[in-house]
Amino acid sequence: MAGTAVGHHDGSMTDQPNVDVRDDVERQAFVAVLDDGTEAGFAAYRRADGVVTFTHTEVPDEFEGQGIGSRLVAGALQQVRDDGDRVVARCPFVHAYIERHPEHQDLLAA
Repeated sequence: MAGTAVGHHDGSMTDQPNVDVRDDVERQAFVAVLDDGTEAGFAAYRRADGVVTFTHTEVPDEFEGQGIGSRLVAGALQQVRDDGDRVVARCPFVHAYIERHPEHQDLLAA
């Protein structure tokens, strides 16, 4: 599994945990993994013909409010970009994230 570490890197103390975003190809999901190995959320997708279609994102209740979902999507989108693929955002959370972060809108498939 490839991984992208996503976290708060300005040197300040924060209560947000470090998140490693991994592409679990067998599950067809990008997974947010904390430093202790705990899975803290996932973004399910379908991949075909260079397009990654995000279908559902889920962060368990105990991890909500910690920015994990946003960091999960940011890491997933970076990996899609690195692979040279495009995105279809069927998942409302991914769609809203891309709307709020126009630097990712160039990934959207026509």
